[in-house]
Amino acid sequence: MAAIVTEKEQGVLVMTLNRPERLNVLDPHMATALHAAFNDAAADSTVRCIVVRGAGDGFMAGGDLRFFEQSLQKLSHGDHRPLKAIFDDVHGAIRVMYALPKPIIACVHGAVAGFGVSLMTACDLVIAAEDAVFTLAYCHIGASPDGGSTFALPRVIGLKRSMELGLLGERFDADRALSLGLVNWVVPAEQLHARTRDLAARLACGPTRAYANTKMLLNASLDADLNQQLDREQNAFLDCAGSEDFAEGVDAFLNKRRPRFRGR
Repeated sequence: MAAIVTEKEQGVLVMTLNRPERLNVLDPHMATALHAAFNDAAADSTVRCIVVRGAGDGFMAGGDLRFFEQSLQKLSHGDHRPLKAIFDDVHGAIRVMYALPKPIIACVHGAVAGFGVSLMTACDLVIAAEDAVFTLAYCHIGASPDGGSTFALPRVIGLKRSMELGLLGERFDADRALSLGLVNWVVPAEQLHARTRDLAARLACGPTRAYANTKMLLNASLDADLNQQLDREQNAFLDCAGSEDFAEGVDAFLNKRRPRFRGR
C-alpha cells in the first residue's frame, strides 16, 4: 500500500497520508514518499494548489514508535543512520514546502501530534475539523521537536506559548488551536473536506505568480529589516507587473468583471 496517495484535478493536488491503521504515523517509507511527493509537485507546472490530509481517523499521530524501538540498539551504540535517513527526507520535504511557489493547505482532523504538528505548521493555511486534537508530544518520549516546528511555532504563536507546547506536551482542541493562531478555520467534521475543496479550488483559479511572491515575501519578512523587505516588495511587484495575470487583473477590475487568471 502506498504511504502517500496523490490525486490531481483542475490544478489541485491532494496528498493523502495513507497509513490509516496506524493513524498515519511517520516511518521511513512515508518519509521518503512525502519528500518525493513534494518534489514532484514543485516540478509539475499544472499543480496550482496542494492539499495535505490524512486517511482514516486522524491527520498524523507523530513518528512510528515501533520503528524507533527497532532502532534502539543501533542508536544506543551511536549509530544514527536509521534516523538520519528519515531526517534527510522529512526535512527535505519541509524545505521544499517553504520554498514551493504554490499555496499549501493542511486539512486536519483527529490526532495531530508530533511531526503531524510540524507538517501542519509548514503549510500555508490550515482548516481543522472540530474533532482535531493537537499535541507537540515529543517530550513524552524523551525527544526534542523536529520537522521545523521550533522554527515555525515561535513565529506563529510566540516564544512563551511555544515553550508551553514543547515543554509540557499537553493536548489541546481545535478551538484553542484557532485562538493560538495555529489554524485558520475550525469547521464541523462533516464539512471539512467540502470546505477544503472550495478553498483549494479558489486558490487554484487565482494568480499563481502573485501567490508565489506573496508567500516568499511573508516567509522572508521575519529575517529581514525594513529596507530589505521594501526592496523585496518592489522586486516582487515588478515581477508580477510583467505577467499576463496582472494585465488580466487590471482589465477585469476596470471592466467590473471576474478575472480569469492562468498563472502566467
